Amino acid sequence: MKRLTVLLLLSLMAFACKKEKTVWESDWAAPLINDTLSLANLTNDSTLSESSGFYELDLTRTLFNLKVSDFVAIPDTTIIENFVPAGAFNVNPGGTFSQPASDGHVINLDEIQLKHIILKAGYIDVRVENPLGTTTVFNVQLPGTAKNGVPFSNQYAAPPGTQANPGVAEESIDLAGYEIDLTGSSGGDFNVLQSLISVSTDVNGPAVFVTPSDVTKVEATFRDVEISYARGYFGNRVVADTSDLNLDVMNAVASGMIDLPNTSITFKIENGIKVSAEGTITIAENVNNTGSLVQLTGGQMGSSFNIDPATGTWDALNPSVKTINFNSSNSNIEDYIENLGAKHKLGYKLQMNPWGNVSGGYDELFETSKLRILMEANMPLNIGVDQLVLRDTFDVQINQDPDKTRIKSGELILQASNGFPISGSIKLHLRNEAGTVLHTIAGSSELASGLFGNYSAEHGFSVANSEIRFVLSEEVLNDINDVYSIVVESTFNSLDPNTGVSAQMSIPFGAFLAVKLKTKLTSENKF
Repeated sequence: MKRLTVLLLLSLMAFACKKEKTVWESDWAAPLINDTLSLANLTNDSTLSESSGFYELDLTRTLFNLKVSDFVAIPDTTIIENFVPAGAFNVNPGGTFSQPASDGHVINLDEIQLKHIILKAGYIDVRVENPLGTTTVFNVQLPGTAKNGVPFSNQYAAPPGTQANPGVAEESIDLAGYEIDLTGSSGGDFNVLQSLISVSTDVNGPAVFVTPSDVTKVEATFRDVEISYARGYFGNRVVADTSDLNLDVMNAVASGMIDLPNTSITFKIENGIKVSAEGTITIAENVNNTGSLVQLTGGQMGSSFNIDPATGTWDALNPSVKTINFNSSNSNIEDYIENLGAKHKLGYKLQMNPWGNVSGGYDELFETSKLRILMEANMPLNIGVDQLVLRDTFDVQINQDPDKTRIKSGELILQASNGFPISGSIKLHLRNEAGTVLHTIAGSSELASGLFGNYSAEHGFSVANSEIRFVLSEEVLNDINDVYSIVVESTFNSLDPNTGVSAQMSIPFGAFLAVKLKTKLTSENKF
């Protein structure tokens, strides 16, 4: 009885007391990022090269490339010949019951007037239909079409058939290497494909009775034709275009200035076609992230220029070259580039034979002929930046329960080794769902420029080490559930170590930025 009383009293005390949660704090440290940024990946495509231990910028690019197939293209063309007997009569074996048909078939090439072509590739699909009760032989010749000096001439034997179900023979012939004279039977036409077709019965077959209802048919389709040579008049057509180019990476530029050395960009127009042309660069403009628009002016912008025809022959073709240079003396090229445009608009116009058929139909192009526009720009990669602000936004969402485990305080620690001659300060802007900034966290120090560091014999240039801390106060962490995005804002300068003023700096070959980002957090745990 005494033992029961003691147990009862303990039970009553346990239910009568209010139990408090156990609370304790713990410190945590964890690495987040360990990475090295460099320009090495850009040297693989010749964008950057080394010159005397520093980077040099090479922006040589092909902007436009018109090949033979783009300039003169032969559409798929079908020749159809129907042979109708001129009355009702008997045809003996081997007899020709229709007169040979010699025709010229015009190829529709708009204003292009071709007189002679050589085919690199292509096919002719021949189909013949025979409604007669004996085998019929179709003799197909293409005057003016030859390979290695041998004219095109083939025979096709179609089996017996009926008007409702004619006998059919088909064949596809590879046309690679064929030359075609397109001047017609008179020699003075253009775009004319000749044919000569006759129909006869089998010499070993029976005699047949034919009527005007017994129509034999030849169908020849030229398809997938590619030209390796063309001669004629290539027309007076205009090729014009305006292209939009978006450089999304430049949208991160919020403000500030970048200074480049005296810049020169050269456009080269290489004409490998034996035809005169006239060209114009109609527009070049860019708009940056703040809405500032700069149009390229000066030089020959907006002015027409002549493009001479190529010279030479098949095995010794010499393209003409027209050079247009935009430099700091004749244009605003530096302002154009330093505007840091994210949206670019480029326009051009080319007109072939601007003075008409001055060659007398002797424009020529070869398999190696190209009309290209090249951009060339070579300069030391000397960059000066003054209060250049870059912003990027990252979506985040963190939920903490204050009645359980939560982060009470902490900091992000960025450790960096910088070989670039550029310093920078970094801020973090924490925004809510509406985009309102709740807190701004400034780094405890700057990312030091490599020029303010110590010389590294291993790398051959100076490297500066920095440690930047971003304090996550309890006030910040109390609002962490309301944070939907973080804006990282970096302000960069290229400071001269001697003057402390922003100046153009050469970037050492092999420069790098090695970063380690880690956390140091204090959590409060409740159970």
